[in-house]
Order: sequence, then C-alpha cells, then structure tokens
Amino acid sequence: MSITVIPTTDVNVERMEEHCGWTISKFRLPLTGKTGSATTVFHSIFRPGSTHAKHLHEASDEIAVYLSGKGVVGQDDSRAEVSSGHCRLIPKGSVHFFYNETKHNDARVIGFYMNAPSITDTGYKFCGEVKSEDLTKSRDGLDGGILVRLEDVNPVNNSLPEAWKQAEVRSPIGIHNGSPNSLLHIKLQPRRYIEKFQHTNAEAIYYVEAGQGKIVDMACTRVITHDSFVFVPTALPHAIHNTGRKTLEIFLVLTGAGSLEAGI
Repeated sequence: MSITVIPTTDVNVERMEEHCGWTISKFRLPLTGKTGSATTVFHSIFRPGSTHAKHLHEASDEIAVYLSGKGVVGQDDSRAEVSSGHCRLIPKGSVHFFYNETKHNDARVIGFYMNAPSITDTGYKFCGEVKSEDLTKSRDGLDGGILVRLEDVNPVNNSLPEAWKQAEVRSPIGIHNGSPNSLLHIKLQPRRYIEKFQHTNAEAIYYVEAGQGKIVDMACTRVITHDSFVFVPTALPHAIHNTGRKTLEIFLVLTGAGSLEAGI
C-alpha cells in the first residue's frame, strides 16, 4: 500500500464518443479503479464553444471544481453561470451539462465520480444535445445539489486537528451541506506543513492547484507540483510540506467521509 502521484500531463487523452455527448476538447482520467481508487477522477479542458452535453449518472454523485474560465451549467430545468472557484455537487440521477460560452478562453474542470471505479460504473446515460434555448434560459441558480464559490466559504481553522494547525482550510462541500463525501481546499504558506496523520475512514485524493511541495509516507518522499493528483489509500499515514516560495494550494476529496474530522 503506497501513495500514487500522477502529473496530469503524464495521462493520455481519452477518446470519448461524440455521439454520446462527449465533445470535451481534452478529457483525461488520472485515477480510476485500475490505479486503486474507489472514485474515478477526471481532468477536462473545454475550448471556447465546447460542451459536455446533457447526461446523467444513475449510480454516482459527481463533485466538480471549476478551475479556470467560465460557462453555463444546467441541472434538470435550472441554469447557472460558473467560473473559477465554483465547486459543485451533482446528485446521481440528475440531468446536467456544461458549456464554455467564452470566445477566447479555455475552461479547466476537474471532477470526481464518487464511489465509482470507472465511468461505466457511474451509470452514464446521454440525455440530449445542448440547444440554444438551453443557453437562453434564466440563470437563477440550480435546483438541488450544491453550488458554492470557494471565496464565499469561511475557513474551518478553529476545528482543525492538531496536525493541520499550520494550514488554512475551507470546506465547500461536505456533511454540513448534505454530502456524505467531502471537498476541502487547503492553503499552506512557504515552509509550513501538515504533520503526519492518516485518514482512517476515507480514501484521499489531492489535486495540486498551485505551488510545489512534498508528500511523505512511511516508505519514501514524493515531490508534488502544480496540476498533479495524489491518491492516498485509507489509513496510510502521510505528511505534506510546502517546499516552494509560493503558497501551496490543494483540493482534497475524501471518499466516504463528510468532513475532515470524520475522515481522521
């Protein structure tokens, strides 16, 4: 049992079927059941005008993080605009889509098909193309699920475990707003670290959004850099250090725990 570090650029682009709604410009699967994860992880790039058409996942909730760019999302009959910093939970069985409506900017989105080791296991179903009337509907917010902007979420530092006291942590998605799995955002300033700990009750998936550092387990030390994923099996002790000159920013998904405290 060991930690897996996967830079996104080392992962091949998937060939997805356009007639099933997959018109994403670049779509990668850094983590799946084949790499030991109970959750399938995707990294997608939408060029201007590209979309993931209407679809649903019958067997899996989806957590999505919009890293850059902007667009319109649909969930059933509701619509909303999303941009960098939005975090979203899409309940299983809900018809949804994303469309990059910008003229010049790519949109980067990462996502997590919770408790599904492959796309097939999510119960994927294509539900139709995105039409002009879908994009002109009122964008008053989504019915159901969770859509929050990271900057609107307060830090949870007062309730952090002792090993995490040097980190700034926010929890946009978790048991506090109805999700059995959690999404956290971590900031470590230069020379700061998270001491050795373990997620006793959850698998952990980290995505390094900015900066560089190292992750240390009982066997070895691994470098982590911008745009890389880290998979940590349940109950594996590890520590995280910021070894760079800039803030280390990381998203963390815990499969099977609705909060950091529940995972530890």
